Amino acid sequence: MPRFIDLSVTVDSNTMSPPSTNLKVEVTPHRRGPGFWQVSSVRQSLHTGAHIDSPLHVFKDGITTAEISLEQVTGEALVVDLSFVEANHRITIEDLKRGGGDRVRKGDIVLLRTDWTDKMYGKWPDYFTQSPFFPPESAEWLVAKGPKSIGFDFFEEYCARLPDFSSEDFPMHRVILGAGIVIMEGLTNLGALPAPSTPRSTRSRARKGRPPASSPRSRGGVYDACTPPDRLPPEPHARSVEH
Repeated sequence: MPRFIDLSVTVDSNTMSPPSTNLKVEVTPHRRGPGFWQVSSVRQSLHTGAHIDSPLHVFKDGITTAEISLEQVTGEALVVDLSFVEANHRITIEDLKRGGGDRVRKGDIVLLRTDWTDKMYGKWPDYFTQSPFFPPESAEWLVAKGPKSIGFDFFEEYCARLPDFSSEDFPMHRVILGAGIVIMEGLTNLGALPAPSTPRSTRSRARKGRPPASSPRSRGGVYDACTPPDRLPPEPHARSVEH
């Protein structure tokens, strides 16, 4: 049976946006009588919870999220396992290699897993200010491999710790979005995606006593809710839905 894995966090009236706006989600009911009738309005930062960043976030003439193609945020994903990092850890190129980053191929969706959101989401402001972070040199190394999207389950920019940061304190965003790569933030539950497995062709060679042609590669599909069923891959891939 197909398996859907939700990678989005819960957003409610206690959810805070990043320190850049520091807004709490506000839901206001609007009612009219004499019988029951209600419509609610929501006030929040668009960078609350799980979301994608478009180039317009850091480039004046960048495209909006409405202009990002569906193909750029759907498809197979490779999870880079960084679950060994701790709070305030500067994620290095060596960390990325240790987690399997060398297996990233052009056109992949890359999901960087630290489990930070699983453990700390809802603990404000520590979720932002104590998070592992992703410096520009590590972003450049990953961008050079040509992924189409990069997802994070931690708050990537060091500037969350700065009381008076500016637009120039978002170097990682500029590196990734400047390369035309979509950023997916606020992800959770990446540990539920498929663990590394050996492709069928590799297992066959191993049974015959020959070395595999390549190293095993874990591939889990990340699909939007609008993806037609006939475009979903067959098992054993798990499928996840990002909202």
